[in-house]
Amino acid sequence: MRLDQLLEDGFVRVTEQAAVAAAHTMGLGDRKKSDQVAVEAMRRELDSLAMAGRIVIGEGERDEAPMLFVGEEVGAAKGRSDAVGVDIAVDPLEGTNLCATGAPDATAVLAAAERGGLLHAPDVYMQKLIVGPSARGKLHLDAPVAENLRALARAFDRDVEDLTIIVLDRPRHAQLIDDIRGAGARIRLIGDGDLSAGIAVAVRGTGVHAVMGVGGAPEGVITAAAMRCLGGEIQARLVATDDGQTARLAKLGFHDLDRLYLTEDLAPGEEILVSCTGVTDGELLRGVGFFGGGYRTHTLFMSLSRQLIRFVDSIHREDLSKPVYFGA
Repeated sequence: MRLDQLLEDGFVRVTEQAAVAAAHTMGLGDRKKSDQVAVEAMRRELDSLAMAGRIVIGEGERDEAPMLFVGEEVGAAKGRSDAVGVDIAVDPLEGTNLCATGAPDATAVLAAAERGGLLHAPDVYMQKLIVGPSARGKLHLDAPVAENLRALARAFDRDVEDLTIIVLDRPRHAQLIDDIRGAGARIRLIGDGDLSAGIAVAVRGTGVHAVMGVGGAPEGVITAAAMRCLGGEIQARLVATDDGQTARLAKLGFHDLDRLYLTEDLAPGEEILVSCTGVTDGELLRGVGFFGGGYRTHTLFMSLSRQLIRFVDSIHREDLSKPVYFGA
């Protein structure tokens, strides 16, 4: 039985419950609390699933993260040799600051694949270039920004001035921002959430055309899993910010920091699944909505093997005496 047949409903439930837990803390200004409750809810749901799961992208190393650390085993069948083995990458709350401040685009995200289907990326930075299916194979991470933007414009049959590029609002991107604006394209600066941004560029109608800049490597792997399902592309390169990170990367087997990683390098699996549930309202997904008798969630689920993209709009009833809310 394929992973999606076995685990689709379970993985949707995992991200739903993480999103609901985080949504209860939305706007309270406590980013650590928001992340903590999302992690705890996600772990509880993962442990209820009939699988032998292994966290390959998580909340950090074992000594730093009490739950969902890299290498942790999850699932009701963990430790059983006859169980379905699954590698799992999680971001229980992508956009902790977004949730804490009530800003748009906070999400709960999970990607999974057969064993070995996701790169075990270390928690360092990664230079990224992300585009959708229309521009796949037409840009290069090492090309000048202006050249890439011209190629992107040709892919969309429009002028550079009509492009919108997403960039994380960080001091390290000052030159990149100048280069993009100098070439004539528009920029949407975001405070967090380059994973959600990457998914957005692979979907027509969101009004954005590429993601450029340096963000987290773990998020890059989850983005790659989504790109495999959506037909988009990510090109990436690991970035060490100091000698300590260089030594740590070498210890983990990453010796060539000049290596260019393509989508299939980051997510080589054949049974890739991605589930993403909105915490706060965003481009693709509405956030969790609470009403008197329960709550409503919006989830994007993707399966590579089935070439399936599904939007799951669910109403969860907690008080059967209250009317169901079907509002928009």
